[in-house]
Amino acid sequence: MTAAAARAHRPALRSGVLLSGPLLRGPRTVHLVRHPVTGAAFEVGVKEHFLMTRLDGTRNLDDLAPVYADRFGRRLGEDHWYRLLGLLGARGLLAGAPDPAPPATAPKPPNSVWRGTRPLVADADATTARLHRALRPLLRPAVQYPLLVAVLAFLALFAVRAPELIDGAAWLVRRPVALLGAALFLWLSITLHELAHGVAAQHYGGHVAEIGLRWRLPAALLYCTVDDYLFLPGRRAKLVIAGAGAHLNMVLLLPFAVWWLLLPAGAPERPALAGLLVLGTVQGLSNLVPLPPLDGYRMLGQVLGTARLAAETRTYLAVRRGGRGSPALAAYPARARRIHTAYAIGAVALVLLAAAGTVAFVLAVLGVLG
Repeated sequence: MTAAAARAHRPALRSGVLLSGPLLRGPRTVHLVRHPVTGAAFEVGVKEHFLMTRLDGTRNLDDLAPVYADRFGRRLGEDHWYRLLGLLGARGLLAGAPDPAPPATAPKPPNSVWRGTRPLVADADATTARLHRALRPLLRPAVQYPLLVAVLAFLALFAVRAPELIDGAAWLVRRPVALLGAALFLWLSITLHELAHGVAAQHYGGHVAEIGLRWRLPAALLYCTVDDYLFLPGRRAKLVIAGAGAHLNMVLLLPFAVWWLLLPAGAPERPALAGLLVLGTVQGLSNLVPLPPLDGYRMLGQVLGTARLAAETRTYLAVRRGGRGSPALAAYPARARRIHTAYAIGAVALVLLAAAGTVAFVLAVLGVLG
């Protein structure tokens, strides 16, 4: 294409191309772009995203240059325009452009008896779509908000009556058969936790790529992969999808909490129910801890609008150790510095609190056992 033709060209972005919202990644703000056919994804800057969202087949360089200048304070250069069109065309993101070759993927290590993954359904998206249709009445706010209030009330009860509940956990630990029953329930809860992510994704228009089994003996757990999670519109949708599993884990405990409350003191079922409530609560809430790869980490990333927060925080700390006057450190805006510093401090505090809480819980149970 000649320079004159490129200047007059009115390109259109290919239908189905996915664009994410702004994400802070280290010192830069980026947007993710995903090809609708190959699934290839890459990052673009704020300026490129601004132009891409305006490629509707009705505008050329002369049309876009003024609005670009209003937004960024400088006129859109021809070189920048040509490079953008070349990049989008080579990646098959413009209307009429051929599909590029699918991105190369690293070969997965072969499955073994001890570890591996295996898909369980041929069409994970269709499977979760059927589940979503069946469960849609339960996903209405009129149902979910009261459930959320009930979960919060249960957590308040847990805090008030923690000693009694911990006594139940100690009772459960002493009885292998009862403990096995609780473990089976918790395993089922984890399985439903993963499916909850998929159903929530369907509710907000997401695509579930795979449902399968991942084993690292002696553990074997279900997994559910939502491949377009970061491209869904709206922060609320992404927060709900990430938190759906933990929410369901807590909802599943509510009938047992009511049962425990209604039983008279001294009822033989109370210790087993108390132990189940303790273990289930620890399982549910632990997923909300904002450390990778837990759901709470994904939720925090959405609240802050960041990508790869933990990895970029490590990079920032390495840059900071290199010297306060370095150009690499100066490239970080004030917001990025605050976020990475706060996350570094918070992550260390969380790890220490988790270790202290685990030790305190074990000592409490051992104290009851003693």
